[in-house]
Amino acid sequence: MNPVLSHRVAVYGAYGHTGRFVLDELRRRGFTAVACGRDVARLRELTAATGIETRVASVDDPATLDAAFADVVAVLHCAGPFLDTAAPVLDAALRARIHYLDVAAEQRAVADTLARDADARVAGVAVVPAMAFYGGLADLLVTAALDGAVDADAVDIAVALDGWHPTRGTRLTGDRNHYPRTYIEHDQTRTLPDPALARETDFPPPFGRQETVLLTLSEAVLVPHHIACRNLHAWMNLAPLRDLRDASTPPPGAVDDSGRSAQRFAVEVRVRRGNRQARAGASGRDIYAITAPLLVEALQRILDGRVRGCGALAAGQAFNAGDFLAALAPELAVTFQHGVPQATPV
Repeated sequence: MNPVLSHRVAVYGAYGHTGRFVLDELRRRGFTAVACGRDVARLRELTAATGIETRVASVDDPATLDAAFADVVAVLHCAGPFLDTAAPVLDAALRARIHYLDVAAEQRAVADTLARDADARVAGVAVVPAMAFYGGLADLLVTAALDGAVDADAVDIAVALDGWHPTRGTRLTGDRNHYPRTYIEHDQTRTLPDPALARETDFPPPFGRQETVLLTLSEAVLVPHHIACRNLHAWMNLAPLRDLRDASTPPPGAVDDSGRSAQRFAVEVRVRRGNRQARAGASGRDIYAITAPLLVEALQRILDGRVRGCGALAAGQAFNAGDFLAALAPELAVTFQHGVPQATPV
């Protein structure tokens, strides 16, 4: 591959909140980003502010997507709602025979992308959906906790946020996503009940014990894509949900030069096989900002050959999960505990 082209990467939705973090991460790692999107004015503002090359492309116009992806090695797709945007951007990536990664949280969109495995294999590229805080991070933690096993009696994922100031993209995705969310119980895929199941969950400091509700996102599609789960549940604490449901909650505000907000997060994963339980945890700051190193680390590993083949892959299926997570320090603090006997199933 031409070494110049191997460092050119398209970012679709580059002027969005997460897209800006992705551009910064690409620049930090020595890639040349090509900013793409449908909003001409916002692309011009981006060029004026950064000098970056920009290309106008719309999901409604395949020819513009083809032109935007003509001389890049991959597209990082950051423009939701992915229920509307994932398929046309992925189609263009497959036509161009370039790698595709996105940050989708919608279960239906991720399932549809993973269903394109045969097309991705024919094109000889990696297609990795939900390579983000929601989805990819939990999938990597589950995979690392299982330490090579490809089945689990129970997978339990819990997320705690000290608050959630949603971006415009998050709000649009929430308005668009009317598909029922699913989880797995006793080998059966079930729809989340209404009202949601609730329980208390223990998190590391500063969160401690929190009331949580059953709430699954794209991890409930990614994990069973490559791990045989007899039970899979995911939980979230109440503070971020109150913020998200309040239309007056403002978007995230930067508290440092990197653009990160003050938001703190913790993700706790517990897996059980037989009478042994393992756990993995991750903590850090700003769910939107941490998505950028997750996404670009995945890209880096695809390009340098540290990926397990081509096709449509979940994060934990594509990469060495423990090594991947370790590479994200110090932005992400990760802890593990393997092989602990227990009498009571999670």
